[in-house]
Parts: sequence; C-alpha cells; structure tokens
Amino acid sequence: MTQPIDDFLPQPLCRLDELADPGSKGLMHQGQALFAVRQGDQVTVFENRCPHRGIPLEWVQDQFLDSSERLIQCATHGALFLPENGECVAGPCAGAYLTARPCHISNGQLWLD
Repeated sequence: MTQPIDDFLPQPLCRLDELADPGSKGLMHQGQALFAVRQGDQVTVFENRCPHRGIPLEWVQDQFLDSSERLIQCATHGALFLPENGECVAGPCAGAYLTARPCHISNGQLWLD
C-alpha cells in the first residue's frame, strides 16, 4: 500500500497571525505533539515533552510561557527554559534542553524544515 501524495507535501504548522506576540501555541504534526513560541520576529518550535519527566509541558491549552511571557515553563514542576534554544535554566532538569525542531516563516505561515 502506498502513502497518499499529500503525506509528502510540506504543510504549514499554523498561520503566524494565530501565534500571539509574545505567545505560544500547541501544535500537532504527523501525530507528534509540538509547540511554538513567538517573541517578536523570533519563532521557535519544540517537541512538547519535558526532558525531566517526559510529559507535556502545559496544563492549559496553548500556555507554555511563564507569567512574564519570557520563559517556557513546565506546568508540572515549574522548570524554566529559554525560548531561543530550549535550555533549562531553573528546576530539576537544569542544563538539559527541550528538543528543538527547525522551522521557518514563509508567506505568513510557520513551517517545519
């Protein structure tokens, strides 16, 4: 059985205007849970998996940032991560990293590379 041709065509994750600035959004791509973080012109995409516990980071849909909207926060144990590279800077997994996924913006949409 062959896969449909659409499975091989690039598909956007979301429109850029669906991502608040600053803000975050949960996404699904080919069955994998991801999330995007936007701060100005910088948008990063990560796998939605805490490196400490292996669980999703948010407890409320699309809320991955702390109250300052400057750091990614794990809702389970409060670990804080830098949005530019996913490094944990506070919490039980300090020094570990979220798994980043290369992405780009084109025609007002966010794409995985």
